[in-house]
Amino acid sequence: MSTAAACPSPATAAASGLPAFSTQTRLLVVAPHPDDETIATGLLIQQVRAAGGEVRILLLTEGDNNPWPQRWLERRVRIHAADRQRWGLRRHAEMLQALECLGLSAPALQSLGWPDLGITDELLRAGHASVAALSAAIGRFGPSLVVAPALADRHPDHAAAHVLVRLALAALADPPPLLNYLVHGRAGDGDSFEIHGTAVQSAYKRAALVAHRSQMALSGKRMLRLAARPECHAGLPSPLAALPWRPPRWLHPWLRLSVVGSAGVLSWRWRDAPLQRDRAGRFQLSMPVGTPCFARLALAVRSPWIFDHWGWCELSGHAGEAGSGLAPADRPG
Repeated sequence: MSTAAACPSPATAAASGLPAFSTQTRLLVVAPHPDDETIATGLLIQQVRAAGGEVRILLLTEGDNNPWPQRWLERRVRIHAADRQRWGLRRHAEMLQALECLGLSAPALQSLGWPDLGITDELLRAGHASVAALSAAIGRFGPSLVVAPALADRHPDHAAAHVLVRLALAALADPPPLLNYLVHGRAGDGDSFEIHGTAVQSAYKRAALVAHRSQMALSGKRMLRLAARPECHAGLPSPLAALPWRPPRWLHPWLRLSVVGSAGVLSWRWRDAPLQRDRAGRFQLSMPVGTPCFARLALAVRSPWIFDHWGWCELSGHAGEAGSGLAPADRPG
């Protein structure tokens, strides 16, 4: 289902699951890096503000681990800790200018200061503390709508941010609706709708994007192309009963499977993971999982390629339960 809207009417909102914008709207945008807020929600932010609603941006990192634009603009090869800190301050200042173009002032921005390109590690190593920090930030603002990265996003910070947001919302007694945006990769399954802006709103969004000058230096054409798309926001796809991956056997020694849920974090080498095949040849966890529960498959070796190949999936609470058609003797090698 796809619904185009410049500003959702009550009928459109009901059809898409999006609350109608009003003075009661409290929108929380979760952005892993400076510029994500503009690319993914620049029109949405303006439309909530036009309806008299309030907007808060929760910035997870300062985007300081972004070496190639920094090398280019600063004419340097080596990037030291002090250089990264200075770059993060620059990107933070650019984001404040971008938010001003979108009608927001500095108090609308809250930064958590997590490590850029380190949100996955933040989740896997300090799961409960990170979820608690995010849950507290959400609770203090009391949003009526949360917009966060999609689980299918191939940037590891984005997908891990989705998992953290889902776990943080699950910890709240009355969680608000959650919508997802995709910046890197292709849209997955599930219903979605598009937000189209007026000519004026689109111009302000473009001005906000240009304010991120450090990112426009090397990626301006790509960013403008991303920002020119209609803003697509999606609900949550259905969780899976089995893992979606069938990695080649020769890779098994270098793969690591992690499972994250409200009970904590578990991680194994692929060959040691509690996996069994069902009759369709799919891998399933041979252990019960709660909800929400997420699994990640990754190479346990360093690579210059930052994007996820396998990434994350969400597992249903029925994964690994008795009667699921598992073949006990058929384990991954």
